[in-house]
Amino acid sequence: MSDPTLLVLSSLASGEKHGYAMIQDIAAFSGQRLGPGTLYGAITRLEQRGWIEAVAKGDRRQPYRLTALGKRHLEEQLTQLGAIAAVGLERLRTA
Repeated sequence: MSDPTLLVLSSLASGEKHGYAMIQDIAAFSGQRLGPGTLYGAITRLEQRGWIEAVAKGDRRQPYRLTALGKRHLEEQLTQLGAIAAVGLERLRTA
């Protein structure tokens, strides 16, 4: 999975994070290292869609969290990816 949108949503599924924490978390669970431009571009798109929102700052870093709409979207996307993965794995077994 290398779609920055799904990576950011998946990172925020475990709780609020600022940009650097998301970069670290995404690298840890996916092996993908998002650059700042890619990350903040995804954050902007996700905010515009109402899937994430900024949280009040405690310091200079801006944390974000999933919205209810974002949680639903992430669950739908991951369910669909799971179904695709299951078909692909089954086809590999029988090939």
